[in-house]
Amino acid sequence: MSGNSETSPTDEVAHDDAWETDLLTPEGADAAERPGGIRRRLAALPALVSRNRALWITAAVAVVALVAGLLAGRYLIAPAEAAGAEPPAAGLVTVPVEFGELSNDVTIRGEFGYVDPVEVDVDTSAFSGPAVVTGQVPAVGAELAALGVALEVAGRPVIVLPGELPAYRTLRFGVSGPDVVQFKEAMRAVGIDAGDPSSNVFDETAARAVTTLYAQAGYPPPVLEGDAGDAVRAAEENVRAAEQSVRAAQNDLAQAQSGPSAVEIREADNAVASARRELDAARATDPADAVLIGNLQDALALAELRRQSLDVPQDTSSQRAAVDAANAALAQAREALQQTTQDALPFLPSGEVLYLTELPRRVDAVSVERGSVVDNPAMTVSGATVALTGSAAEADAALLEVGAAASFLLPDDTPHPAVVTALTSPADGETRWTVTLEPAPLTPEELLQLQGTNVRVSIPVGSTTGEVLFVPLAALSAGPGGESRVEVVVGDPRDGARAETRLVVVETGLAATGAVEVTPVDGALDEGDLVVVGR
Repeated sequence: MSGNSETSPTDEVAHDDAWETDLLTPEGADAAERPGGIRRRLAALPALVSRNRALWITAAVAVVALVAGLLAGRYLIAPAEAAGAEPPAAGLVTVPVEFGELSNDVTIRGEFGYVDPVEVDVDTSAFSGPAVVTGQVPAVGAELAALGVALEVAGRPVIVLPGELPAYRTLRFGVSGPDVVQFKEAMRAVGIDAGDPSSNVFDETAARAVTTLYAQAGYPPPVLEGDAGDAVRAAEENVRAAEQSVRAAQNDLAQAQSGPSAVEIREADNAVASARRELDAARATDPADAVLIGNLQDALALAELRRQSLDVPQDTSSQRAAVDAANAALAQAREALQQTTQDALPFLPSGEVLYLTELPRRVDAVSVERGSVVDNPAMTVSGATVALTGSAAEADAALLEVGAAASFLLPDDTPHPAVVTALTSPADGETRWTVTLEPAPLTPEELLQLQGTNVRVSIPVGSTTGEVLFVPLAALSAGPGGESRVEVVVGDPRDGARAETRLVVVETGLAATGAVEVTPVDGALDEGDLVVVGR
């Protein structure tokens, strides 16, 4: 109907096709120039693009590919063809002459740590019960010094002393051996008198030193089993009784050996004289009494016999035997007292002493704690001084010497000095030398950071005396007379074969790290001059 303003899809398509046809024909182009025609066609453009999206995308891709091809041909293909057509002339390879200090270094890797680490074992064989740690557990980083207590086990200390030989037995009065000598030397080192170290006998002086040792460590000396004091007192009483018996026997012997006294002799003489007078009086009586005379004769003979017996030496064998028996008993009592006294002397248990070399020592690790049973090794200790330990090939080791200066980098990349302290030849079956260095003093923080790390160590084995000119070894060439020379560029080195150069005869010095010291002999050579190392 004429009044309907809507258009059908067929009419719309026909209209669009006509619009496209108009645009593609001269007449359509002319119509598009008219203002009304342009507006109508611009209003229909979005619908046209939407319905022909694939066509427009394909056209856009084609345009991009065309532009990319043009650019590639302009900037890539053409230069390559041009380069292939005529390569540029080769230039000189040069480096500048440098001025500074030149040194030749031996470089090794070193382990940073405390010297001579050792594992500490505590002898627990003498404990009647469990060897329980009761105190004095050191912290990691603590130092063990002479007369210090490394650990407390079952209430008893493990005292640190200087020495190399481990404690392997209890030192008691009368024992002898190298461990006794070590004990005496250790006591002398800490200022305690334990007797002459040249004697390997643990005598009374050494035993008395044990009491002083424990007093300085702050502990009572080891206690003997049983009542040693009662045993000593009983032995002393036995000695006193034996001494009394000897005195009594000796008195009896002395009396037996002394003979009759003057009184006894006088009494005997008087008895003889009286008997003789009575006999003479009886004989003078008249008439004589034969019986009385006979009795008086017998009495006189008896008195004379008694007097004569006083002049005969007395047998004292029994008294002598008694004295000998008493002396033997006294000797036995005194020997028993000596043994009892010696048994009561202080002693040093093997489990209560720890011998360590190079004191003081640093505690690196502890494997026990208070209340635990000792499980060896109880701890690991090392020297209190730090060291760098590395290895070097024989050729490098031959260049090193004890006392040589070295350096390594701290964690913040700051160089830190060190000194070579020992060069140890390879063990059997090995080829590398052991190099030990002592670093300059470090702060506790630096020690903590470096402990157990591997660092790069540089050890100068040759250096110039001050700053010198030096060039790469590749810059040297030999002249007709064998002299060393360098080729110095005068012109522009980029001119290739046309670059102007001059030869300078030099005297070489120290060579290090691919460079060599040079001193001009014939010709001028200055810092910054370009020398040829290749063409």
